[in-house]
Amino acid sequence: MVAALEALTDRDPNRRDVAASVLGDLLRDNALDAHSTRLIVGRLVGLAVNEPVAMVRESALNSISEAFNHHSLPLGIVQPLAAAMPTMETELLAYALYIFGATHAPQARPLIEPFLNHPDTDVREEAGRAAAEITAPTAEGRNHNS
Repeated sequence: MVAALEALTDRDPNRRDVAASVLGDLLRDNALDAHSTRLIVGRLVGLAVNEPVAMVRESALNSISEAFNHHSLPLGIVQPLAAAMPTMETELLAYALYIFGATHAPQARPLIEPFLNHPDTDVREEAGRAAAEITAPTAEGRNHNS
């Protein structure tokens, strides 16, 4: 885990991409406690917000999504993604919307609602699912299929 976290800042985007994927594997396997999960998700959020390479951003967002399969995470840890959403490609927006919905936080609704009218059908659909997730019981939340 430590080596993968360190590799998130490597100069080589391929190494950053692999590191984000490795961390996603750890999150998917539910091998981490809540503290480690929050640490990793926080670092991945930072990568997703600041990363210039789309493939690395996608790996980071996918990995963050994996955390919600086994952990309940607060909106505050992922909220910085909102600042990056205007620059995200449509595929990446779907991840971010899923993540906000997966928090089940009513405060995420204003972050999701602008995308209910997005020009891309897939983004609109994901925004609708994310908005519905906010009011859905946590036990019935959906798993992210990567």
